[in-house]
Amino acid sequence: MATLNALALLDTEPEREFDALVALAAEMLDCPSAMMTLIDRDRLWIKAANDGERGEIARDVTMCNVTIQGSAPLVVEDLSGDSRFAANPLVAASDGVRFYAGAPIHAIADDGRRHPIGALCVLDTHPRSLNAAGRKALVHLATLAEAAIAARTAAMQALAIAVTADRQSSVLARQDRIFRQAERMAAIGSWRVLWPDGLLEWSDGVFRIHELPLGAQPDPSKAIDHYPPHAREQIAQALTDVIRTGVPIDLELDFTTALGNPRRVRVQGELEHAAQRNVDGPVAIVGIFQDVTERHALELTLRRTAETDALTGLANRAAFDRALDAAITRARAAATPLLLALVDLDGFKAINDTLGHNAGDDVLRGVGQILQAPWLRGSLAARLGGDEFAVIVDDPALVGAPEEIVSRLQEALQVPVSVDGLAMISAGTVGIAALETDCQTVRDFVHRVDIVLYRAKRERIGERRRAA
Repeated sequence: MATLNALALLDTEPEREFDALVALAAEMLDCPSAMMTLIDRDRLWIKAANDGERGEIARDVTMCNVTIQGSAPLVVEDLSGDSRFAANPLVAASDGVRFYAGAPIHAIADDGRRHPIGALCVLDTHPRSLNAAGRKALVHLATLAEAAIAARTAAMQALAIAVTADRQSSVLARQDRIFRQAERMAAIGSWRVLWPDGLLEWSDGVFRIHELPLGAQPDPSKAIDHYPPHAREQIAQALTDVIRTGVPIDLELDFTTALGNPRRVRVQGELEHAAQRNVDGPVAIVGIFQDVTERHALELTLRRTAETDALTGLANRAAFDRALDAAITRARAAATPLLLALVDLDGFKAINDTLGHNAGDDVLRGVGQILQAPWLRGSLAARLGGDEFAVIVDDPALVGAPEEIVSRLQEALQVPVSVDGLAMISAGTVGIAALETDCQTVRDFVHRVDIVLYRAKRERIGERRRAA
């Protein structure tokens, strides 16, 4: 409990890092509910949930209480069939929880030991399974939660020291030593700017992140050059807002060091003294500057994993649904045409059964390459399931020639496959249709193209019979 209490996480307001994390967990593991929970002495408190619901539950009836007792993820495919949970009121209710998967979240105490403080979990009201990749992803997500908690703690400590250092001169030397240690451990630094004079002060940690020699006088006009143009505008607006309204600065931005190395940084700041907003003259703003490159890279990796079909490298079904919904919105707003093509492989099951699954996997990978050919001009291709694929086409040079798209794709999909002297032909049928006014949703549009695909398959079957 001491480790959890020291983090000052319990009963706090929502924070975007943790809200984004549970949203990613629900999306990545395809579950309707995801939570980040903290285990207090007698209760479980929900720090973040993808549906926005927060609150507390008695600790002894929660699955997360069991999760933190082990080091590996706890996965229960059907809670009603597990003697530990079957009588649990959260499970026994008519709309109760049936599936649970959670991984423990740890924090490091002052003695350097890791202690479980809660769990990152996903839930469903229907029984389901979680494969090895899903379990691994759950562990990665819990690790990301731990990193976010550690970064939050370091940022709070650093900001508190930066704001109060000049008020506590009697302990300034001790605070400075502590702060320098925190800077080195957390890739963090402090800054202070006198506005509008532009006098800028950096701690050693900020120089290190910039990959600049320690101790030089920072030049505000050059410091801004480390950011891309759109980020410079965000910084300028944030400085204006904190001076006018006192709203703290909290930005996460792309950044390039003096040596040309790309980084991701988080910039936080606030007025040195809140009363300064009511005083004419210069205003001092103090804050922290943190290198969050590793955490950002892990988030991007997890998101790519959540959106990509591992075998073909194409977008997966969830990513396709989001992309098509966005494409429909853009097409409606701009009154531009939009095509959707669905691809169904012909005889794929026979190839799998006759030549083996390795040959089938090779066929699927080949289809992935075909659907990403340069001539498709950046159209988004996705694998919807086993041998079903889709292509969203919005390029002006392509949308006017749907028949040509079908012809070129069906020709490219006609590929010989052979294993140990056995040879077969892999082929595909393509159905394509344009977005019409009666297609109000992604489901409507896909259904429309499904009908076209079904007709195309029947026609091809008829052609083969006549040829025989």
